[in-house]
Order: sequence, then C-alpha cells, then structure tokens
Amino acid sequence: MITIFVHRGGRTEQATSIDRAWLVPGAGAFVWVDLAAPSPLEALVLSDTFNFHPLSVEDAKAALHYPKIEAYDGYLYVILHGIDDRGSVQGFATHDLDFFVGAGYLVTVHDGRSRSIRGVLDAVARNPKIMDEGPVALFHRIVDAMVDHYRPEIEKLEARLDALEDAVFQQPRPTLVRRILEEKRRVSDLRRILTPQRDVVARLARRDYVDISTDMSFRFRDIHDQIVRLVDDAAIFHDRVSAILDAHLSSVSNRLNEVMKVLTVVATIFMPLTVLTALWGMNVGLPRLPGGEAAQFWWVVGFMASLVLVMLGLFRRSRWI
Repeated sequence: MITIFVHRGGRTEQATSIDRAWLVPGAGAFVWVDLAAPSPLEALVLSDTFNFHPLSVEDAKAALHYPKIEAYDGYLYVILHGIDDRGSVQGFATHDLDFFVGAGYLVTVHDGRSRSIRGVLDAVARNPKIMDEGPVALFHRIVDAMVDHYRPEIEKLEARLDALEDAVFQQPRPTLVRRILEEKRRVSDLRRILTPQRDVVARLARRDYVDISTDMSFRFRDIHDQIVRLVDDAAIFHDRVSAILDAHLSSVSNRLNEVMKVLTVVATIFMPLTVLTALWGMNVGLPRLPGGEAAQFWWVVGFMASLVLVMLGLFRRSRWI
C-alpha cells in the first residue's frame, strides 16, 4: 500500500499520486511517500519516479538488512530496525525500516507492521503542522518513536531474567537450560541489532552529512543517548544470562554431587556388611559364637549394626554427612 502526503503553502494534504513538479528543487513542496509492503508495481516509484540508485532500491526491497546509512547523490539512504508488535509473548522480533531522505521528500519502505510509521501517519493526518519542519524533522520523529518502542520490550526481557534467576535458586530443573539459552539468543539478537543502529544514529548526531542541520543533530544526539543506554542494558543482560547459566549448571552439579555422596555412603556402609554375610553364608565350618543356633543370627546382626553405627559416626566426625 502506498500513502502520499504533500505539504505546500503551509498546508498538508493527502494525495493519490505523485506530481513530479513537487520534486523539482525550489518547488516549495515537501512530499512524504510511505510504502507499506509494496507490490512490485508500487515499488517502481523508487526507481521510476525518484530515480534512486539501483543498489539502494535493491536493499529497500530486501526482506532483512542490518542497520546502516549511506549517502547517495542528493539523498541519504538509512536502514533501521523497529520492534515488531507481533512478536511472541516470550520474546520480540524486529523489522526493517528503510528511509530515503532528500531535500524535499521522505520515502519510507517497510513491511506494514511498523507502529512508529502508523503513529506518525495518524499524527500527520490530524495535525498538518507536523510536516512544517521538513523531511529531516519528520525522519527524526519516526526514529524517535521507533526507539521509544524498545524500552517496554527491554523491561519485559529484564522481568523474564529476574524470573529465571529466582527459578534457578528456588526450583532448579534441567528444563531451565532451554529457557536460559532462548533468552541468551534473544539478548544476542538485540545486541546485534542495537550496536550498528547506535553507530548509524551517532553519524547523524555528529553531522557527518550536510543534510543534517545543527538543530537536528542535537535531536539525534538525544536519540543516540537512548540507544547507548539500550546497548548498555543489552550488554548487562548478556552478562546476567551467562551468570544465570553458570549458576544453574553449578546448582545442578551440586545436586548431583549430593546424590552421589549419599549413594557413596550407602555403598560404603554395605561393603563390610556384604563381607560379613558372605562369610557366614559359606558352606564351611566357622567359629561358633556363644549361644545356640538362633543366637548365631543375632550375633551377626549385632556385628553388622555396630559396624554401621561406627561407620556413620566416623563419617559424621569427618563432616562427610
């Protein structure tokens, strides 16, 4: 689907098609073209109407690219990632947002699931003055909304890590390993997306491109600070997940050691008992103990019980049990 807004003469209105006269330098018009999951015919706007470089058009049509920024003749091409609101309850997913930022236009390309784009589209429809500041300011507004959507997902991730920590120490089970590794994969994905995204916004904040004014660089600096905090949180989460995994493996190992210790004590106790029962069970004559035939059994049982008590006392004294 293609959505077109044009701002000229202090007024913003929605259009059904693009007038090439709006794109002429000095025309006094600012055009925002949003391509949401564009069809091949709609995607021709990029190459036929705006004459964007074939490499940037190819990247915009691709399903997934890591964040980057490139300067072409007359425009900036930017790829950023937004949080996908259709991610699972236990995790999150991201999607590409492609931006073509020129002197008199902004073109956005996405898969139709961007909450940031939807929110700004609704805001522009209600408040025509939003487009007064030009394409870079509108680009900043979208990026700012996109970064704001990361914070709730980061908080959910932190809550899941807190729950994992409690489970590791209160109810350690072998099945926790799968949950821990899943969270570790999500944290790694988050870092892999946020780190290059931080670098992209940093270049905008440093005014590496002439299209970015000093005022807009200050605004992008604020977004950069937010992303830096997100990157720091992701690094902390990575360390936490690794520590949780180590603690869980240590807990499982300790439980196994406790079980092995009990089994070893039982086996050690029964070894001399087995020797005694083997001796008195042989078909040869053995020294008789005082008493009759029945007394022989109780003598052996007494020896065995005494031996068990002595061994348990020694183990206790050595702090093995």
